[in-house]
Amino acid sequence: MPDLIAQGPRMSDRWRRALPVANEADQPAPSVCLGRAEGTWQIDWDDRISRRHALVTLQSDGKVLIERLESGRNPIFHSGQRRDRFTLGAGEHFVIGRTTFTLAQRPVVNADSAEPLGVTEHAFDRAALRRQGFRDAARRIDVLSRLPDLIAGSSTDTELLVRVAGVLLQATPDASAVAILQVLDQDADPDDGGAVDVLHYDSRSADSQGPNPSARLARRAVRSGESVLHLWGSGSRRGSGGGTAYTASEDVDWAFCVPIRSDACRGWALYITGQLGIHGGASLEQSLQAAPTDLQDDVKFTELVATTLGNLRQVRSLQRRQAGLRRFFAPVVMEALATRDADEVLEPREADVSVLFCDLRGFSRRSEEASDQLLDLLTRVSEALGVMTRHILDRDGVVGDFHGDAAMGFWGWPLDQDDAPGRACRAAIAINEEFLTAATGANRPMSGFRCGIGIATGRAVAGRIGTIDQVKVTAFGPVVNLASRLEGMTRPLSAEILIDEATADFVRHSLPPSVARVRRLLRVRPAGFQAAIDVCQLLPPAGPQSPLADADLLRYEAALDALILGRWDEAFAALHEVPAADRAKDFLTATIARHGRVPPPGWDGVIDLPKG
Repeated sequence: MPDLIAQGPRMSDRWRRALPVANEADQPAPSVCLGRAEGTWQIDWDDRISRRHALVTLQSDGKVLIERLESGRNPIFHSGQRRDRFTLGAGEHFVIGRTTFTLAQRPVVNADSAEPLGVTEHAFDRAALRRQGFRDAARRIDVLSRLPDLIAGSSTDTELLVRVAGVLLQATPDASAVAILQVLDQDADPDDGGAVDVLHYDSRSADSQGPNPSARLARRAVRSGESVLHLWGSGSRRGSGGGTAYTASEDVDWAFCVPIRSDACRGWALYITGQLGIHGGASLEQSLQAAPTDLQDDVKFTELVATTLGNLRQVRSLQRRQAGLRRFFAPVVMEALATRDADEVLEPREADVSVLFCDLRGFSRRSEEASDQLLDLLTRVSEALGVMTRHILDRDGVVGDFHGDAAMGFWGWPLDQDDAPGRACRAAIAINEEFLTAATGANRPMSGFRCGIGIATGRAVAGRIGTIDQVKVTAFGPVVNLASRLEGMTRPLSAEILIDEATADFVRHSLPPSVARVRRLLRVRPAGFQAAIDVCQLLPPAGPQSPLADADLLRYEAALDALILGRWDEAFAALHEVPAADRAKDFLTATIARHGRVPPPGWDGVIDLPKG
């Protein structure tokens, strides 16, 4: 894999990044932009590089195409000449301003199929490292103090690994190269093989490929959970008679690997390799013996970097999970989840819930009328669904699911809510009011749409289904089916909001008439139901949105009582005293008229409601 290395005037002014490859064989690789603007491969240390200076594109032959953009003010030099467009091969470089860019091949991981010769292994005890202080504490502390801000400022994992590798190279003077590796099969025997991927690689020298990381060393460190150091004697170097292909090369004496102990970085490890510092006339053998102690500060520092990296990715993982949950949970629920174990809280369990189904009316007709403007229709439907979910979340509910052009929400889980029916009813009234208001404005995106809402309260199983990354929360049980059926009844019964008796009882005793009113609408036996149910209508306070006075509701309920008792003439007369604006009375009036104002044989006060 080809990497591009940028090196500025200072040693710290550098990065190494992998060039993107084509996603498909017959497609070109995506280009990257060099510059100082956000969204580019930034070279923020060089003011001679423009905000967007040049494009870099990997070609099918392995070479890289460099193209200067019109916005690139200063020239690009390649092979000593100003060039606006040219190709670059492995090991070649070009210069912009005070920065040199070199194309290098990323080393692969050595398979280490044979036991290496002349290698000494040393494992570091974590507890002992923590007790041991830094010998150059001032310098280490200075770097550590800047580490969280430095790597936390990266917006992507790729940028994060670039910064981590840069920090480790700067903080480890004798290091030749740094790699972030991932051991794919952590349970495999370290000596029996197993794939190891290079997530990122950086070396101090841009002129050579750099030493290959050792798969065996990475596997041993990850498997043991300890930092492991390998040292090579003079006989184990390439070209010096040892003949081993194990990580060692002419300019490498040691390598150590530090595992990242975090669920967010499973199998990850930081791998650093370099040369021994031979001082004071010491022999190579003496330096090898002293290496575990001499490298102890570097290993300890790398462990701190590994801990910081693991914690940061763990936090980001939690943030991604919370971002996904915000689609379903209100802020107050999210706050509660933040103080408890989310997996335990979201585990499916039985709970007393109030379920709301809200269906969009007019969608089929609008889709036929707008068949040549489907994107515009999608925008309007999305806004309508957004109204439903917003009011569910505003009342601390859970958005359970979407069914075509309908939304389902519920209350009472994952937190117990004694006032769950009231919250559901307040949400329903607010949703319906917003739809009614929008229907009067021709230029409003939701104009032409209405809604039907059903609410039921009872026992259900609620919880999370799916995986952590593809989480979905919903509720199961007869109460959910009942809420859905109530929503389906709103059309034939000409009522915007229908609720079951359990929800209606809460409204009567716990919500003031200034918030909501309720009336018994009829007793029905829906298709597929064995038992009859009492269907009630939820109404807003008397006013512009509800022209019916409280006395009108009492007249309707008196008519319903007469109908149930079989006094249909009395019921028919009473219904005609209810204002004509009450469309819900039409269903009973039509039913009585269809039977000639005479109850059918075996009348039990229940109307059988056909399906559909």
